[in-house]
Amino acid sequence: MSFTELTASGIRDGVASGAFSAAEVAEAHLARIRDVDGRVKAFLHVDEAGARNAAAAVDAKRRAGEPLGPLAGVPLAVKDNMCQRGIPTTAGSRILKGFVPPYDATAVLRALAAGAVPLGHTNLDEFAMGSSTENSAWGPSRNPWDLERTPGGSSGGSAAAVAAGMAAVAFGSDTGGSIRQPAALTGLAGMKPTWGRVSRYGLIAFASSLDQIGPLARTVRDAALLLQAIAGHDSLDSTSAPREVPDFTADLEKGVKGLRLGVPHEYFGKGTDPGVEFAVREALKVLAAAGAQLVEISLPHTEFGIPAYYVVAPCEASSNLARFDGVRYGPRAKNFEGLLDLYRKSRTEGFGEEVRRRIMLGTFALSSGYYDAYYKKALQVRRLIKQDFDDAWKKVDAIVGPTSPIPAFKIGEKAADPLAMYQCDVLTVTAPLAGIPGLSVPCGFTPGGLPVGLQILGRDFDEATLLRAGRAYERECEWWKRRPAP
Repeated sequence: MSFTELTASGIRDGVASGAFSAAEVAEAHLARIRDVDGRVKAFLHVDEAGARNAAAAVDAKRRAGEPLGPLAGVPLAVKDNMCQRGIPTTAGSRILKGFVPPYDATAVLRALAAGAVPLGHTNLDEFAMGSSTENSAWGPSRNPWDLERTPGGSSGGSAAAVAAGMAAVAFGSDTGGSIRQPAALTGLAGMKPTWGRVSRYGLIAFASSLDQIGPLARTVRDAALLLQAIAGHDSLDSTSAPREVPDFTADLEKGVKGLRLGVPHEYFGKGTDPGVEFAVREALKVLAAAGAQLVEISLPHTEFGIPAYYVVAPCEASSNLARFDGVRYGPRAKNFEGLLDLYRKSRTEGFGEEVRRRIMLGTFALSSGYYDAYYKKALQVRRLIKQDFDDAWKKVDAIVGPTSPIPAFKIGEKAADPLAMYQCDVLTVTAPLAGIPGLSVPCGFTPGGLPVGLQILGRDFDEATLLRAGRAYERECEWWKRRPAP
């Protein structure tokens, strides 16, 4: 088997045993990037020297008999909104072109300390605002299952890199579904941890009360390994939770017997693709046959998730992105008349259309006379959504349903209709609004051969149950073993 077809845990075990070297694995993945990425366009920057140096350091440790980290030799792709010392980091935006961070995001630093081999930075929707990577200033990434289609977003580059065998695992960030949705569209396991479980230090902010870093991987076990390495309190992030991190792999093989899994009828409504619904319904039958108890539930405020999210997130974005003004951060327009003209021209030249749209929405919703009507009302709806989940936990241990109501769509198909694009996130936005964890695992394919994702949602800080349920399904069906040929 090629090194690029191995799972992260398989790579780690092989490197640790001396069956092969981290250097061999790194070279195989770098060669795969050279062969494939011209078509997939997952990477914005490839750090070949850094990958080779990191792999050599792992091999030197093994030869010296020193203990190896849990990600020893595992090739890692980093979403380009996560700072990494000495690596160009643009968040997919022209306004950050040429920015090279002098420090590492905590999640990146922890992954490197665990022995991961960083390959480079991956494409994304500008400032993580989008569901298709089409909003990237550097052009869209493409889905390895069909190069005419999107890999999802905003972590589309990371998802495409793993799906195409260019990386074993990758970092994504999830604000409204940006790990889980691309995982579903490319046939991967992707987890949004509980807000606060993973430090956001070094993550270029979009919406601070929603953003969360998490793993994209081929298997649930690989996702658990990466999450294990990066989770935990960080004094550099005042919002990271001072909670003990459990062993996410301890109960992976425990199965779902006795688990109560809620099935919200709102998750199978109008707009759900028949192929997606069929695959998810079949997945629910598999879980039931494995011993899970399926419980019909209602999450009545699901339909208000999109409007609430698209008030809360733009409001926070308008505040977070105010610093990019041509004075404090970002390039300055060459020709301007006065301070306001400087701001206007610098931001117009630096930001793309979708980012400008969300800044304007957020600024309007926060403005005098509109705050109560929009932002305050959205926060009230957010509370109701959280209450829906709190009520559900009295009846069930986790919630299951589709990750995305539709499979991967063609590039350009929804670009002219922002509202249609926003609806792609209808099943994923409620989890970040409530702050709860969510996992997407591959659960089959549409008749057209496009991947479908099963979403599993859980209580605050109960990632272990989601991983256990996801692994139980994965063990029964093994959809993850299918590979695209981009």
